[in-house]
Amino acid sequence: MPNKNEITHPLAEVFGFPTTNFEEDAIRFRDKQLCPFHNKVPSCTKDKATAPLGVCSIHHDSNIVITCPVRFRESWLITDGASQFFFPNGTSWTSIMEINLNDKHGKTAGHIDVVLVAYDERGRVFNFGALEIQAVYISGNIRNPFEHYMENPAERQDMDWSGKRNYPKPDYLSSSRKRLIPQIMYKGGILKNWNKKQAVALQKSFFETLPKMPTVKSEQADIAWLLYDLKPDKQNQRLKLVQSEIVYTEFAPALKRISTSEPGDIADFFGVLQDKLDEKLENNPPDAPALGDIILQ
Repeated sequence: MPNKNEITHPLAEVFGFPTTNFEEDAIRFRDKQLCPFHNKVPSCTKDKATAPLGVCSIHHDSNIVITCPVRFRESWLITDGASQFFFPNGTSWTSIMEINLNDKHGKTAGHIDVVLVAYDERGRVFNFGALEIQAVYISGNIRNPFEHYMENPAERQDMDWSGKRNYPKPDYLSSSRKRLIPQIMYKGGILKNWNKKQAVALQKSFFETLPKMPTVKSEQADIAWLLYDLKPDKQNQRLKLVQSEIVYTEFAPALKRISTSEPGDIADFFGVLQDKLDEKLENNPPDAPALGDIILQ
């Protein structure tokens, strides 16, 4: 039996609203599968456009973890934070979504999630900065509890999903190795050569799983790590995106630190090798000559 204080409902927000919110807007967004966080179309398109996986965030331990990058677009708070790092006060700027970035050979280094462009009084671009958004991958199965909840949200707002196979949880390691580090390495490398700044928006709990990076002052930085959390807005029965802090780093030291694994004890690895060797020799003993054969020689 789960602890009475343990949250056993893995879903925190579905189609933009907490699973326990049954106000008119919450019901409408669930029924029509809409996204309130500035998706490229009004509907949620996560995973499948025709059968969207409308999970914005999940419960994990005592945290609420953002699992959809579009969730970070609430009120465009992230672009305000990035613009303060990219441009001087008073600069006219706007944002452009999903711009492809090519290398010298015309091969794509990937899409930049948001490019903030600074322009003059004639509308000519004279500067820009790149903003990447990183949500957290999920291990386990999130669609099963989502579909179970959506069959009857009112009755299943407090459903107990504990003990189910493949209970969903955040996969911070895959999120950094498969997504975050390649983004910083390939796109960030081009931006660094162009002497352009990069901002990365992610949740503070995700950032805290990364190796500790050397920090610098904002004017010396190549990268601004914009850290956010979700806080309860009790008046509106919703969760609100709030900026927690900003961490400033240089490109090369940050990349080296987050892409270098921390070594364990080499003695432990020797132990693994010894166990494997012992197992191999036990199953396949060496072909040594018998004592009698040696005497007869």
